[in-house]
Amino acid sequence: MAKTKVTMYISFVANIINVIGNIIGVYVLKAGVAGVAYPSLISRVFSAIIITILCFNKKLEAYYDSKDIFKFDGKMLKRILNIAIPNGVENGIFQLVKVALSSIVAMFGTYQIAANGVAQSIWSLAALLGSAMGPVFITVIGQCMGAKDVNQAKFYFSKLIKWSLVFSIVWNVLVLAITPFILQFYNLANETKHLIIILVIIHNIANTVVFPLSGPLSQGLRATGDVKFTMIVSIASTVGGRLVLSIIFALGLHLGVIGIALAMCGDWTIRAIIFYYRYKSNAWTKFEVI
Repeated sequence: MAKTKVTMYISFVANIINVIGNIIGVYVLKAGVAGVAYPSLISRVFSAIIITILCFNKKLEAYYDSKDIFKFDGKMLKRILNIAIPNGVENGIFQLVKVALSSIVAMFGTYQIAANGVAQSIWSLAALLGSAMGPVFITVIGQCMGAKDVNQAKFYFSKLIKWSLVFSIVWNVLVLAITPFILQFYNLANETKHLIIILVIIHNIANTVVFPLSGPLSQGLRATGDVKFTMIVSIASTVGGRLVLSIIFALGLHLGVIGIALAMCGDWTIRAIIFYYRYKSNAWTKFEVI
């Protein structure tokens, strides 16, 4: 419903609860990892309760109705599962590959493990723009396709892709520029900091050029109902691209965590090429969710 401010405020409060809870759990109660785990649980429960209460608000365009919650609607359920199951399978495979990659990273030296951990934190910052554009694609393209206005969907697809690329360039250059400043807060050896800079450069170049087409664009395709194709491509690219290339680059060519980063960029590049071709083919115009 384009009410992203609501979820932003909830997330903001939940994160404050999490941070304060971590401080109390670790430093006051001396609970160790449990002092980190419980605040995470509490903050998520808070978010779940608040968003559920808000979704019962009948002033919203779409809202929960208690009498319909347990009502069985076979056709609608099938439509929902046709979108939910492919997304669930895709996310599940992605998490399994992440676990496998973590075990590969654990084989390297301490300084590489530290560099990879810090670099991933900076990568998360650089990836914010792409993550933010994903819901924009879903909302705008979904509304166009819901109104059965394919021409409008094509227009906004083109516009959003251009915006994503422009914004990505600006944001990733900014993150790269402030990376040396961020590293001042870490007590790391110069060798480790040098490796982090290399990893951030590799990531941000790919995040600027190919991620807008492999990430946000894929969300737009999902919004049209083209979920099975995106699932198959994403799984094949994650396993055949990211995992296999990580083994080749990191272990076979002895590139270490740099190989892991290059494999990630290779995964994005494969998806970007295929998803862009899918978008240009107009095959997504033949799907109908509702």
